[in-house]
Amino acid sequence: MTTTAPRTTDESGTTARKTPVDDRAAGSPGGRAAPVALFAGLGIALILICLGSAALGQYGIGFGDVAASILRRLTGPLGLGHPVDDPFAESALWQIRLPRVTMSLIVGAVLATAGALMQGVFGNPLAEPGVVGVSAGAALGAAVVIVTGLDVLGQFTVPTAAFLAGLTAVLLVYAFSRANGRTEVVTLVLTGVAINAVAGAGLAFCMFFGSQTARDQIVFWQLGSLNGSRWTYVFSIAPFALIGLVGACLLARRLDLLALGDRAARHLGVDVERLRVTSIVLIAVMAAAAVAFSGIIGFVGLVVPHLVRMVVGPGHRVLIPASMLGGAVLLAAADVVARTAIAYADLPIGMLTAAVGGPFFFWLLRNTRARAGGWI
Repeated sequence: MTTTAPRTTDESGTTARKTPVDDRAAGSPGGRAAPVALFAGLGIALILICLGSAALGQYGIGFGDVAASILRRLTGPLGLGHPVDDPFAESALWQIRLPRVTMSLIVGAVLATAGALMQGVFGNPLAEPGVVGVSAGAALGAAVVIVTGLDVLGQFTVPTAAFLAGLTAVLLVYAFSRANGRTEVVTLVLTGVAINAVAGAGLAFCMFFGSQTARDQIVFWQLGSLNGSRWTYVFSIAPFALIGLVGACLLARRLDLLALGDRAARHLGVDVERLRVTSIVLIAVMAAAAVAFSGIIGFVGLVVPHLVRMVVGPGHRVLIPASMLGGAVLLAAADVVARTAIAYADLPIGMLTAAVGGPFFFWLLRNTRARAGGWI
């Protein structure tokens, strides 16, 4: 007995065969209702967490005052809203808290989107941006600047060094894994492991030869933190984030085709090698920019895309924008906990994401083993 693919009728009355690619691109476990519910829930959560993060802290500000102050700045000459009555609170809101909230949204969205791209390119839900060496490379670049005491660009010296070193690490991974004009996924992963090891050795040398103060700075940078975020940092990372996020959305359909396999994707008109190169470049730009200004924040790129995939399915046209929102919500919420969990202390946010992401990663491996009959 043979089966045929279902047919659909367009507006002109002609019938067209619906392919599995269409189902993968648009489908989700709950049909159209699941993506709508997910986006609505994430949007509401994003607004509430942003208001809560801006209001909570050692110097309390009312939720209504925060909302009114933001509304006043956004509406401009319309005169809606009002500033916070206390000038000190108004200054703290706009000069300290809102830049940090905005940075958490950008970094979270970027890391989650980079993770979704990585998993699409590698065809593996366990992939994350650190695989290609961007985090280890950025850490080494920052450590070298901290130990040597370079101050060429002032407050931007460490972020710039981390950004350039992260990009360099990814380019080295790609260059070393490329052979005969092609890049194999397995070779790319193994090369990334080697680059991570070399960068880790360099980082160990920096910590060994550095002063105690330099060691403390390197350790704190490795743990990840959004403390000290300012509007200048936000405006510096924003162009790289925008390029990466828009580029990821534009690649969504081709990533769906790539999920069918390299050969099938080529038959459907996808330049597989160019798609991989473009994706890796976007991942490098986004992840390097995020790590440069926030330090190493792990597991966001792993956990968020996988959770979103469980809700809306593997179609990247929904998965990528949903991962953006999910990453922003997750990191903004983690930053609230980092600032408020212990009085008069600012916990490293990378420590919190690792504490949650580590057990989840173990559960993910166990779940994969149960379904596939072995580790991937």
